[in-house]
Amino acid sequence: MNVGKRLLAYALQYKKMMMAALLMLAVSVAAELTGPFIAKKMIDQHILGIESSWYETTKSEDAVFYQGRWYKRGRYFAKEESKGREVRILQIGRNYYFVNEAIALDGKRSIKNGIVTIRRGEQAVSYPAKKLSIEELLNFYQPEIHRIVYLLCIYLALLVAATVFQYGQRYYLQMAANRIIQRMRKDVFAHIQRLPIRYFDSLPAGKIVARATNDTEAIRELYVTVLATFFTSLVYIAGIFIALFLLDVRLALVCLILVPILAIWMKIYRKYASKYNHIIRSRLSDINAMINESIQGMSIIRIFRRQKETEHEFEQLNQEYFTYQNKLQSLNALTSHNLVGVLRNIAFVALIWHFGGNSLDDQAVSLGVLYAFVDYLNRLFQPITGMVNQLSNLEQALVASNRVFALLDEPGDDVYEGDMPRYKGNVVFENVYFAYKEGEYVLKDISFTAREGETIALVGHTGSGKSSIMNLLFRFYDIQKGRILIDGIDIKDIPKQMLRKHMGIVLQDPFLFTGTIASNVSLHDPHITRERVVKALRDIGAEKLLKNLPNGFDEPVIEKGSTLSSGQRQLISFARALAFDPAILVLDEATANIDTETEAVIQQALDVLKQGRTTFIIAHRLSTIKNADQILVLDRGTIVERGTHEELLKKKGKYYQMYQLQQGDTTKVG
Repeated sequence: MNVGKRLLAYALQYKKMMMAALLMLAVSVAAELTGPFIAKKMIDQHILGIESSWYETTKSEDAVFYQGRWYKRGRYFAKEESKGREVRILQIGRNYYFVNEAIALDGKRSIKNGIVTIRRGEQAVSYPAKKLSIEELLNFYQPEIHRIVYLLCIYLALLVAATVFQYGQRYYLQMAANRIIQRMRKDVFAHIQRLPIRYFDSLPAGKIVARATNDTEAIRELYVTVLATFFTSLVYIAGIFIALFLLDVRLALVCLILVPILAIWMKIYRKYASKYNHIIRSRLSDINAMINESIQGMSIIRIFRRQKETEHEFEQLNQEYFTYQNKLQSLNALTSHNLVGVLRNIAFVALIWHFGGNSLDDQAVSLGVLYAFVDYLNRLFQPITGMVNQLSNLEQALVASNRVFALLDEPGDDVYEGDMPRYKGNVVFENVYFAYKEGEYVLKDISFTAREGETIALVGHTGSGKSSIMNLLFRFYDIQKGRILIDGIDIKDIPKQMLRKHMGIVLQDPFLFTGTIASNVSLHDPHITRERVVKALRDIGAEKLLKNLPNGFDEPVIEKGSTLSSGQRQLISFARALAFDPAILVLDEATANIDTETEAVIQQALDVLKQGRTTFIIAHRLSTIKNADQILVLDRGTIVERGTHEELLKKKGKYYQMYQLQQGDTTKVG
């Protein structure tokens, strides 16, 4: 499905609002575009209509008394009324003259010595005429005044109606647009939760954030501003062309030339603007990624005095972003304004040529028609200008849509809504091979068994594959060869959410979320009560280290728990694992970054935490795993030794060398 169809699919989820907006827009446009027709009628029939035929009559409604006789305009006679002698009122310059008879033709008029002469081509006729005073002229206008007032009231009512419906149209359209983006952001964030860990290995966090924020905001502008402008403008233009065809078919056909010109221009513009916008959005993501990385690594940047180098790298990205923004602005400046200006001039030249060169000779065009045409042409270029000015935003939104939908198209993990009983915790690795990159195996022929309630320790130098084994157990990645079984079931047959439901992990550098200590233990899980949170914290001995905090277990935690010590953060993560009561627990170098005193507390917590569950410990400090039921020694992705602490020391192999090194030197291996 292409981008346009997907954007439409999102819009159709709120089709009732969109239809309401469309209906209000149609009413608003119809009300607004009726105005020039009313003005035309007012000019032709009531203001200039005084020059139409008048007839002698008797005293009656709409009749005017002049020089002892009553006169009434021909259009106001009823069918059964009889008409007397025809007379005319003619305007010459700024004055009006009464001609006491019908005229044979109309054309260029002149007055001399009380004689009106009318010429058209080689023909000329003359009539005696009497100049009307202002009072006499106003008397002839008297029948038109209430009709003009009536039309003005209709005009005003239509303007008010157009304003009300235009407000309603914009309100519903923007509400629908905001709903669409709310839904899209929800979908993007939910999909991010389902993406495999491998995806985050290849894409910086800042770029993902940019797609969920900046790109969706650009799409919001597409619905709120761009599509609203195009939507409104197209309806408006269609209404204007209908009005133009009703006024004059020939000139309306000439004006239709603007449509293909506009379509061709949009195609040419999009060809270049799309290229620039792709680069602009990409560089914006790079900038977000770098800012995010710089903030997270600010302490390292300052310690190693990398401020200038970091600023230089940022400036390179910023300069490239600036360059392409300027190219896009130049494209807009060179084309949009000039295009509309050229089209407007062409239209008005056609108008002057048509009316001035063709129509006035046979008097086929009234001043009201001319006024209406000029009014509609002026109105026509307002929506055209609006559409052209939104082309840049349209391209930005389409590029942003491509990026957002590319994220949504990434295959994610299926969400399993069911439940799974807590498993016992028997884990078996059978001849497991795994590679992050195809063909480059980081684990080779890994086989071991961890029985329910046992503690398994994984040791080895950095890069030996310890963390990779745990990543496979959690199914953050899937193996290429072999099998991993839990209670005899292949983990590939267990939905990932259910598999992880009965697993817990404590990391070397635990991650805490913004909130409180208690909320970081429960993670807002409704099944974990306040009592369970407090019990977990007390059972692992956290009360001793957290009792001095002003708010106790309700102490606020800011991003990553930066105001807490490493020992306090670690104890909170231990309590979190205990509160969730996992069947399988992974301790990933959980005691690596804490002081000796805190380690003693943690060791006591470990004894509590390991009870009744299968525990995997990734450790550099070999002294912390002496009591493990089984120790696996890894080297370059293979298990080179296995056994208990005493058994491995007797072998005097790699484990023995590592242990002796740590006994003689407190420096951690790896």
